[in-house]
Amino acid sequence: MNKEQFLKYIYDFEKNPQQWTYKGKLPCLIDFYADWCAPCRKLHPILDQIAKEYKGKIIVYKVDTETQRELSSYFGIQSIPTLVFVPVDGAPQAAMGLMPQEDIEKVIKEVMGIDIAGGKDI
Repeated sequence: MNKEQFLKYIYDFEKNPQQWTYKGKLPCLIDFYADWCAPCRKLHPILDQIAKEYKGKIIVYKVDTETQRELSSYFGIQSIPTLVFVPVDGAPQAAMGLMPQEDIEKVIKEVMGIDIAGGKDI
């Protein structure tokens, strides 16, 4: 995901810098990564699996911190991988470091209100 896409699909911080307003219809998970980062590479298959399991419930975006420095700076990314969990309503929440799939799913349930295990939203 590049800045143009971010401004269009996630949040236009240039037009509305004071108040977070998510533009999406589904919650999203944003992965801030770099190709050289070993933990990031370990996280990619986990996120690919989550994208498949939660298809139609959440969207998984990936932001390369090396090519998208402005986005990384906006979110204050200082450590990678960083996952930003964005509910449809409410503020985004970030988690840093390599997380197992179970922990990511727990945050998805708590922050986004989506539980795939039962097949129902909570």
